[in-house]
Amino acid sequence: MDFSWSEEHATFRQEVQEFIRTHWKGGRGRGEEDAPADAVATYRKALAENGWLTVAWPKQYGGREASHFQQMIFMEEASINGTPNGGQGADRVGPVLMIHGTDEQKAEHLPKIARGEVNWCQGFSEPGAGSDLAGLQTRAVRDGDDFVINGQKIWTSGAKNADWIHVLTRTDPDAAKHRGVTYFMLDMKTPGINVRPIQQIHGGAEFNETFFEDVRVPAKNMIGEENRGWYIAATALDFERSGIFRMAGMIGPFNRLKDFATQPDSAGKGRKIVDTPLNRVKIADTATELIVARYLGYRVTWMQSKGLVPNYESSISKAFGTELQQRNARRGINMLGLFGNLAKGEARAPMGGEYSHLYLSTVSATIAGGTSEINRNIIATRGLGLPRG
Repeated sequence: MDFSWSEEHATFRQEVQEFIRTHWKGGRGRGEEDAPADAVATYRKALAENGWLTVAWPKQYGGREASHFQQMIFMEEASINGTPNGGQGADRVGPVLMIHGTDEQKAEHLPKIARGEVNWCQGFSEPGAGSDLAGLQTRAVRDGDDFVINGQKIWTSGAKNADWIHVLTRTDPDAAKHRGVTYFMLDMKTPGINVRPIQQIHGGAEFNETFFEDVRVPAKNMIGEENRGWYIAATALDFERSGIFRMAGMIGPFNRLKDFATQPDSAGKGRKIVDTPLNRVKIADTATELIVARYLGYRVTWMQSKGLVPNYESSISKAFGTELQQRNARRGINMLGLFGNLAKGEARAPMGGEYSHLYLSTVSATIAGGTSEINRNIIATRGLGLPRG
């Protein structure tokens, strides 16, 4: 089996790398979270002008009509270098609308996503409906040409900075759990929507609580059919779980850890972290797992390129990739010793506190986007054909 890239793909990767070198001024290894806001805004504008935000989309919607593999290469390089990308609009909302949206919805939303004009967030999980997402209770009641939404969502990533939200609601409380669910798009400026950031253990507040109190949404903002939203949301979750970014986002920190491990320690005795046999094994383990995770992600892209719909394959990639994030962070912080616990900004923090931050921030990785337990159930039942229960 030949795992090498074609000349066309290799040239495209070089084009992406050159674009990043030329346009990203946010600092080496610094992602959107840590980079200056003006650098992020300037880079997003350049992405939009060159069609990079939605590289595989049709040109009529602002894309470049690139192949699935070219889109994956772009996302891989963006994640390796810690640069902004199209966000949920490009990797979830847009693809879902292309499959299930009306012509009016496509015309209204897709060009704005391609131009980088709108930030999206996802309103799925609730305090009583996380792993059991089908148990959601946020209600949407029909009132003429509108629906009125009341309820609460939690763990809403990026909600405090979002312009729009795609949200699941229950429209038929008497139906079975997976039925009676309807999928909407809402402008975050709609009266009755309130966002409360959640302070996380690493000091940031990426997650939020989102409250809906008598929020009116036009029926035309419904994605797909009424009471059939669960099956459309499954498409969005497959797109979310299939990303190469989980693996690629670890390459930069891991490479910096390897470089740091070859430097003499601060005590001046000439010792190097990598000189310890156990640490060499840890580095080798992560390097091996990165290769495995990369090809699991490539498999999903190959399926998409053949017109297939990844399902349990996406769950394999998601579960392995997020658990790799945690293992890499744990190995790194243990290799750095007690000083590895120092946070970003501490004068004596190794690697600027990068692995301390990773160790804390990756705690949520195996929960967000579907827990590892849920993904293992999908792999068991849909992939291996094992019975439920």
